[in-house]
Amino acid sequence: MTLKLYDTYSRELRDFEPLNPPEVGLYTCGLTVYDYAHIGNLRTYIFEDLLVRVLKFNGYHVKHVMNITDVGHLVSDADTGEDKMEKGSRRTGMSAWEIAQLYTDAFMQDMEHLNLLQPDIWCKATDHIPQQIAFIECIEANGYTYQTSDGIYFDTSKLDDYGYIARLDIEGLQAGARIEMGEKRSLTDFALWKFSRPDEQRQMEWDSPWGVGFPGWHIECSAMAAEYLGPFFDIHCGGEDHISVHHTNEIAQTQACHGTTLANFWLHGYFLQLNEARMAKSAGDFLRLKTLIDRGTDPLAYRFFCLSASYRTKLNFNWESLDGAESALNRLRTAVYDWGQPGNVDEDYMDRFNDHINDDLNMPRALALTWELVKSDLPPSTKKATILEFDRVLGLRLAEWEPVEEEIPAEILELAEKRQQARAEKRWADADALRDEITAAGYMIEDTPEGPRISANS
Repeated sequence: MTLKLYDTYSRELRDFEPLNPPEVGLYTCGLTVYDYAHIGNLRTYIFEDLLVRVLKFNGYHVKHVMNITDVGHLVSDADTGEDKMEKGSRRTGMSAWEIAQLYTDAFMQDMEHLNLLQPDIWCKATDHIPQQIAFIECIEANGYTYQTSDGIYFDTSKLDDYGYIARLDIEGLQAGARIEMGEKRSLTDFALWKFSRPDEQRQMEWDSPWGVGFPGWHIECSAMAAEYLGPFFDIHCGGEDHISVHHTNEIAQTQACHGTTLANFWLHGYFLQLNEARMAKSAGDFLRLKTLIDRGTDPLAYRFFCLSASYRTKLNFNWESLDGAESALNRLRTAVYDWGQPGNVDEDYMDRFNDHINDDLNMPRALALTWELVKSDLPPSTKKATILEFDRVLGLRLAEWEPVEEEIPAEILELAEKRQQARAEKRWADADALRDEITAAGYMIEDTPEGPRISANS
């Protein structure tokens, strides 16, 4: 089956055809490193990791570029308020440069815990100021900018199709505006370069043709994406919150400079919800991956949990569902481990798996097929080989897992031995009673072809 992906720009499920096969250029919006990533952020990165794995599974050569936003992302999408990096600096007492490194390192550690493939290129906004200035100069030369007392702005009225990806109702937005526009000509106009104010002590600022200041958030991604992938490449990804502002403005900037929509496909991951509400750092009570780990949860259980829903649907998080995902993951790990050495893959299952993942990354169906294979009558070696191929996409590190040796108390082992004797003598009621006694003591016993397995209840 041909890989089909849902393109937000066209609002269609389209056959994916690389612009320069077998090469695929992919840009994913990375973290704004003023704080730790929360598990809602990480859901988007898991979706993007699955996309990379599916592309590679299809034989494509992926050039994956991910940015780190370490300057210019203001508190308000209306280009007002404080730079999040400066605000984070004041909150922590560290410099903006120090917190950028701290939270970048933490993000990369989260990626390792979740088995996310590293991008081929990391690009920090602060390392690409010349490229951003050159991009703004290009936009300016083509007549799409104007200057105010606080910066250089993009004139969205110059683009007839501004906001198309989000299907923005520009007239409705203008009529319903309840914010102070200042010197902006239109509500949707946005900053390309902000001037440093005389009354503020900025840690991050640079000289430019227009004055000392710092880049707008949107120009960073347009400039860095074009720098590494060119002005028109295959796929651009991000969270659904990027559609109406950030990605809308990235497209506008690139149209103004290069005459393209930047990417051939635009893909967006939907929110993780906590108690039916979007998880956001601004709420101040977001959950980090470390929160899950400190609770004793395997981080790959969170990855497994995210596989249960399409990336294009909201997913509600609760502890019961996460615990259920961890139990299921451990059952899968145990089954794969117990099957011994892998043999040959089953081509029918592989074809069906390929159909599911190529149907816009349909992970719930791919996971259901995995469990169907677990319960099938195929030889254990075939099941193991096939599921390990599946895991090239699922990313659960199934081949690496081994059971932890537990020291079982002598009295539990004695009860298990008595139960085995009762089973051998077909005293089923006695065997059941002994199982209940083992369970009540905090242990579980599982009958396998190699004999009973005892483990502590998690």
